[in-house]
Amino acid sequence: MSKEERAKGRRNFLKLMLAAGFAATVAAGASVFRFLAYIPPSASASGTGQLTWPRVKITNAASLQLLKPVRFNYPLINTPNLLVKLGAHAENGVGPDLDIVAYSTICQHLGCFFGFQPPDTSPPCNSSIKTSTAEGYCCCHGGEYDFTRGAKVIGGPPARPVPAVKLEYDQTT
Repeated sequence: MSKEERAKGRRNFLKLMLAAGFAATVAAGASVFRFLAYIPPSASASGTGQLTWPRVKITNAASLQLLKPVRFNYPLINTPNLLVKLGAHAENGVGPDLDIVAYSTICQHLGCFFGFQPPDTSPPCNSSIKTSTAEGYCCCHGGEYDFTRGAKVIGGPPARPVPAVKLEYDQTT
């Protein structure tokens, strides 16, 4: 094989590699725009024109213990929440005393998981704090959420309350 034929073979190989690299780059870039082709499922099934999450029974309200949270994942299997009977009227509360609420336990500051603190207790990570109300306390950065007032931020860096889980109370069960 002559020197010229080897050089031509190398050039062809480099051209092929360049074309393959370009095709891979275009394909990767095009996949970013895949969301533009997404068509959400029809919302007409709910009758309201809005998509709805499935209804799930978490627990029987009679089995709830005062200030003892029940942990559950909803709407996704890796989305932690807690349901708690506060013993005092709460914003968006359900039940006979309007004191049962449920909130996501993902802090709105940086996504850490927070814990529930009954009134007059200290979080395990900060014994210098004594809660004055039923609240969520995030040990990562000190975020505090008042569960009686719709998980309103009452301390720390979070900019917004944690999402509430919409509850329905069925007094027949």
